[in-house]
Amino acid sequence: MTRHMRQITRRGFVTAAGALAALGMAADAAAVPSRARRRGCPQEFRGMWVATVANRDWPSRPGLTAARQRSELLGLLDRAVACRLNTVILQVRPTADALWPSPYEPWSAYLTGVQGRNPGWDPLGTAVTEAHARGLELHAWFNPYRVAGHTDLGRLAANHPARRHPEWVLPYGGKLYYNPGLPEVRAFVQDAMLHAVGRYPVDAVHWDDYFYPYPVAGQVFDDDDAYRRYGGGYVDKAAWRRSNIDLLVRETAARIRRIDPGIRFGVSPFGVWRNSSTDPLGSATRAGVETYDDLHADTRKWVRQGWIDYVIPQLYWNIGFAAADYAKLVPWWAEVARGTGVDLFVGEALYKAGDPAQPAAWQDPAELSRHLSLACRHPEVRGHCFFAAKEVVADRIGAMARVVTDHYPTRVRPPR
Repeated sequence: MTRHMRQITRRGFVTAAGALAALGMAADAAAVPSRARRRGCPQEFRGMWVATVANRDWPSRPGLTAARQRSELLGLLDRAVACRLNTVILQVRPTADALWPSPYEPWSAYLTGVQGRNPGWDPLGTAVTEAHARGLELHAWFNPYRVAGHTDLGRLAANHPARRHPEWVLPYGGKLYYNPGLPEVRAFVQDAMLHAVGRYPVDAVHWDDYFYPYPVAGQVFDDDDAYRRYGGGYVDKAAWRRSNIDLLVRETAARIRRIDPGIRFGVSPFGVWRNSSTDPLGSATRAGVETYDDLHADTRKWVRQGWIDYVIPQLYWNIGFAAADYAKLVPWWAEVARGTGVDLFVGEALYKAGDPAQPAAWQDPAELSRHLSLACRHPEVRGHCFFAAKEVVADRIGAMARVVTDHYPTRVRPPR
């Protein structure tokens, strides 16, 4: 029995009966209302992201006491339970820093206001323990290459790896990034992320949509030197960049399996791989960004090859949106996932609900509920994840409450 399976056993999640009992539900699947069993099994991913970068969701601001930070975190976990969710995706490495005591990178400034300052407690360790005590999975969310939201190495902690290895770092768009084309960078970021995986019984490793940075008009990501050193044999720089990200995915997946094959590996990419006007395999969209070409992330390949365990495309558009219609993207992703063994969950833009800057569809509290009804027609879709925790709590126009009422009559366990 692996370390992870022993931990799952202690939490009572090995069998379906144990899982349901741990969540305070009847073990008999027949006791679960049919709507919750719409794919014939009392399993459905119901997640929320908790973003820590720039204190977006948590902590509410840097410099709070350890007790206040902990109280806010537990409040978010309790809110997830109240909304009958079963998974929290907590951002624990937002900018080449750490929300746990890491020997590789400094404590995050989003905790104390000063990068490298010990907050006096262990946020990730607490989050895992308290999530599991509530019957929630805890997925550790890492950003591989983002270093800082500015370009001044001198503002980083004195012992920051980027300051010790400035040759690893490139400025772009007013931010600093590790260069994905350097093998030593690829090895380092894996070591830094996977230290947490070896230390804590997290249920999954989770990455977001940031690989090579999103394009910034008029600026160049200057990795020419690395391309000259390592790009031989590739048809062009774009192919080499995609290979760099492919290597990161495959190597990380293999290392996770060596640590514990029970830990899952998931990615939440930007929702458009390629437009069909670019590639006949692409979606019927007219998106201004295509992950394959702009972020150099071949997300479709990762699913088709089974390199990851789950994918949560960020389908952050309303039904009927001309450039990227939710109703067209869900079946496209369902077709990509079909027969692969990779679970498909859909990322939902709760943050847009009730935002006056958004189109009229997002002023309707029923828009997100319609998303879940539409996705239900595709058996490959095994759940949804909501961005993000702040909006789950505030629920500006009641869109989350409508989802819970219409689709989440009782708690269920996530797919395994």
